[in-house]
Amino acid sequence: MQPRHVTPERPIRQRVEINVDLGELQGEPADLYALATTVNIACGGHVGDVVTMTHAVVRAMEAGARITAHPSYADREGFGRRRGHSSHDAVRRDVEHQCAELGRIASERGARVVAVKPHGALYHDAATDPRMAAMVVEAAREALGEDIVIVGPPIGALADAAAFDRLAYAREGFADRAYDERGGLVPRDRPGALIEDPALAAAQAVRLAESGEIETICVHGDTPGAVAIAKAVRAALEEMDWLQPRG
Repeated sequence: MQPRHVTPERPIRQRVEINVDLGELQGEPADLYALATTVNIACGGHVGDVVTMTHAVVRAMEAGARITAHPSYADREGFGRRRGHSSHDAVRRDVEHQCAELGRIASERGARVVAVKPHGALYHDAATDPRMAAMVVEAAREALGEDIVIVGPPIGALADAAAFDRLAYAREGFADRAYDERGGLVPRDRPGALIEDPALAAAQAVRLAESGEIETICVHGDTPGAVAIAKAVRAALEEMDWLQPRG
């Protein structure tokens, strides 16, 4: 392959994916699968079972979206959003089981799970607790293989653990969550934590893409107006030539 010539007018850019958390709600819109390039499927920790995982895998395949496992603390009562809910050893066991189950369901239908993105509190705990991060990465690798991609915050313990285990890592930003002045997410229990205006979410997605620090942008499937938000985000990224094609 010949080196690609770069000119000031057309620099090589790191395009981004749109990932959407799905398999979490009854009656979730099929449009969300069509708008996502990657679908994060809840696999039994905070919600989900064989039926919902199978349904989500089939929908993702029909839409041509890649499949990501979305494991969490085994915390259905708290929807996986209670920090420090499980021990490190329990997390390793639970995450491995959740990822393996989704991997089995996908494989039986001729699909493959390509990435793992922790859900909720586990996402945040793994970003700050090196041992928790190591447990998540080890479980993902054991369940789904050495070529799995870990998805998480741009910096932190989870990114470090993936690098230590020589696994690919995708740095994530959020179109529908507010950021504070230090660049952290505003906690969900605070006013203004969610961005429900599609235009504002689209503008934030473009800013994240332009930063060069993000490789995948999330729209939560349970955010009010998620379809309108995802449509606006996708349209804005396509218009600005920031969207990574499927396949």
